[in-house]
Amino acid sequence: RALVVSLFFKAYLAISLKLSKSGITSSDAVPSQERSGADIFHTPVLKSAQLFERVCSDQPTCDPIGRPQVHAAALKQATGEAIYTDDIPRMDGEVYLAFVLSTKPRAKITKLDASAALAMEGVHQFFCYKDLTEHENEVGPVFHDEHVFAAGEVHCYGQIVGAIAADNKALAQRAARLVKVEYEELSPVIVTIEQAIEHKSYFPDYPRFVTKGNVEEALAQADHTFEGTCRMGGQEHFYLETHAALAVPRDSDELELFCSTQHPSEVQKLVAHVTALPAHRVVCRAKRLGGGFGGKESRGISVALPVALAAYRMGRPVRCMLDRDEDMLITGTRHPFLFKYKVGFTKEGLVTACDIECYNNAGWSMDLSFSVLERAMYHFENCYRIPNVRVGGWVCKTNLPSNTAFRGFGGPQGMYAGEHIIRDVARIVGRDVVDVMRLNFYKTGDYTHYHQQLEHFPIERCLEDCLKQSRYDEKRQEIARFNRENRWRKRGLAVVPTKYGIAFGVMHLNQAGSLINIYGDGSVLLSHGGVEIGQGLNTKMIQCAARALGIPPELIHISETATDKVPNTSPTAASVGSDLNGMAVLDACEKLNKRLAPIKEALPGGTWKEWINKAYFDRVSLSATGFYAMPGIGYHPETNPNARTYSYFTNGVGVTVVGIDCLTGDHQVLSTDIVMDIGSSLNPAIDIGQIEGAF
Repeated sequence: RALVVSLFFKAYLAISLKLSKSGITSSDAVPSQERSGADIFHTPVLKSAQLFERVCSDQPTCDPIGRPQVHAAALKQATGEAIYTDDIPRMDGEVYLAFVLSTKPRAKITKLDASAALAMEGVHQFFCYKDLTEHENEVGPVFHDEHVFAAGEVHCYGQIVGAIAADNKALAQRAARLVKVEYEELSPVIVTIEQAIEHKSYFPDYPRFVTKGNVEEALAQADHTFEGTCRMGGQEHFYLETHAALAVPRDSDELELFCSTQHPSEVQKLVAHVTALPAHRVVCRAKRLGGGFGGKESRGISVALPVALAAYRMGRPVRCMLDRDEDMLITGTRHPFLFKYKVGFTKEGLVTACDIECYNNAGWSMDLSFSVLERAMYHFENCYRIPNVRVGGWVCKTNLPSNTAFRGFGGPQGMYAGEHIIRDVARIVGRDVVDVMRLNFYKTGDYTHYHQQLEHFPIERCLEDCLKQSRYDEKRQEIARFNRENRWRKRGLAVVPTKYGIAFGVMHLNQAGSLINIYGDGSVLLSHGGVEIGQGLNTKMIQCAARALGIPPELIHISETATDKVPNTSPTAASVGSDLNGMAVLDACEKLNKRLAPIKEALPGGTWKEWINKAYFDRVSLSATGFYAMPGIGYHPETNPNARTYSYFTNGVGVTVVGIDCLTGDHQVLSTDIVMDIGSSLNPAIDIGQIEGAF
């Protein structure tokens, strides 16, 4: 009702202005500060500039590191020639798999009848939990607490109950709708974090606590204390390519999978588990993904496992690519979080203590929620030093599709709490928020609440650069003037610093492998454990190999990521893809350089092709594997107290101006300035693209 009245008033203002312009009514019929209420937002002409470090030009020409090189597949992607999973041509005898989904958030399945669907011409088979043993049906990325097909009970709306294999997509989906599922509803149905707290619906072993200093004492001695809460909702990944998989049986006991996944090794491992095949008979390949953002790190199994099972049982190729509505229904989102905090601080606004509770909404299964919560607990203080901390974490079990990894992996949710706290403090002591930020920033040498020393912490420089670049003080005055002069239009300015720890939270994932094959004509085929999701990882790996081998990037090609080239890979996630795989590529290149060194000495004036040719005739191996394990990490208070939790931190500051229409709630981002410290960039063009895209 409020919106309708606002729109009516907006129209009234617009008509009044038109009447006064054409001289029908007096020119001051609408007061000047009311006039902008008639406007609507228009997309402005976009202007942007990107600044980055230039590498000195006296370096040899074929060293591409640090130069803004074009994404290796940019032209193919822009013209639509790039091949994604579902673009693979149809095969002989191929069938399509469609899912039967739960229509209840929590219920017992009392009847499952596919006879009407199976009676249709072109429908081949129906799969459900009865086609697997109890052990085979239990899957999950870490804890096997999920099911390929719901077994007797459904835990969320959109859970996969069964699958229909038919001649084509339309037929399979029509048949899936004919499968009769009857339910007996169960209660309680828990959806929100508040409901989970009320019913004490937590996963076992929670809450967990991280402490530093003496919180009670510091809160008691503080000049001011404040208690508050803040919350952050979920978010849909909305990758352009939905989840897709194609499974092809090769022989009676081999499976080849083409899968849109950030973690081919995980898919291989769980397909082997579900089909009871050893892993060496299952190959998972991923050429490129149409976006992932974490949504394809562990959730790819919901499509890949039923597809692989059907292909293995039927002995024919099986394909499935989810429609957008299915994808949004079946797969989880970013984790919603609720934070409750009590903070103590001085009259000047220096924070001395914080007691904070973090609750995340995991959905119905654990997935990676424990790790997301840990990262949120480790990032809640953002860039601010708090000497006395107690942070508690709860993983809430609810009747929602299992929430999963999503760009930042709990970090943004944690930092969001920290930014709320710093703004509360600034408001109460009556100081400008930027001054309170500066007062509380970590300095180089400080320790975090998880006992990691900050060896180099340039946040103040990022802030100063960003304030200068964005003309912060000038903009504040402009905005104050604008807000005085306009009643129905307002503008606001936000400054947000960030600190993000680089490493997987789980120790064993911080490793990578590579394989380099050099052919007789001097061309190089490179394989590594990372997946090209559109983020330019392959481009960076080609740059690394080109520098290490001293050859032009044009001689190097990456075909795909496959479990038969590099085994036991980690997921491409956590912002460590280029760190881990780049070092593994370097390791393989060094081995090859060592083998080629005597030949280069013997033929000092030779070309790359001549050296390779000579090496082949001298029977020197031109294939090498590389490996890298991230050193110095894996902190544990009892077993490994001297290690670090994160390899290092990246820092950034963003300053953004937004406009809001107070009548309709419509809003627009008017300008943004970002300064990021990411060390020496491997490829500034790609890194800037990633930063802008992430923002």
